[in-house]
Amino acid sequence: MSISQQNLLEKSSRYQETFSNSKRILETGSLRKSAFLCHSHRDDDLVKGLLVKFNELGVDLYVDWKDHTMPETPNVETAQKIQSRIKSCDLFLFLATANSKASRWCPWEIGYADASSRHIYIIPTSDHQNSYGNEYLELYAKIDEGIYEGRQSLAIFETKEKSGRWLTTSSLLQ
Repeated sequence: MSISQQNLLEKSSRYQETFSNSKRILETGSLRKSAFLCHSHRDDDLVKGLLVKFNELGVDLYVDWKDHTMPETPNVETAQKIQSRIKSCDLFLFLATANSKASRWCPWEIGYADASSRHIYIIPTSDHQNSYGNEYLELYAKIDEGIYEGRQSLAIFETKEKSGRWLTTSSLLQ
């Protein structure tokens, strides 16, 4: 199974609301997890949908195109900042799409995260024709959609497991 890209696009319509809510939660001092989101810039609408989904779960996603300290043209400084962010986040998420599969940066980022012993989760997706998140990405646990008692939410599936556990901030680092 994989997360429908159409569902993420629909969720992205609530993107603006996410940040005022996120600011309110941070101002109350609640503890939140942070995750580096590895993705293709061509998937910005899908990323916005994930920002909404993970914000609802209490997880702040680091997205490089939202970081105004990044150089306009990728260079060695870009790579150094990405390395630093990967290390500073609680976990590493890889948004698997046709675009991230073709990216030059995404394989480098996941390789760096793996070598840095980060908690890595793959977010497999599907469009109308294909599913993404296979091959070497199957080495890692995945975050996928599930339905329980009529409610759709995200769950964590360990490598080669058919059943998972509901995604919560505490279940992310188990």
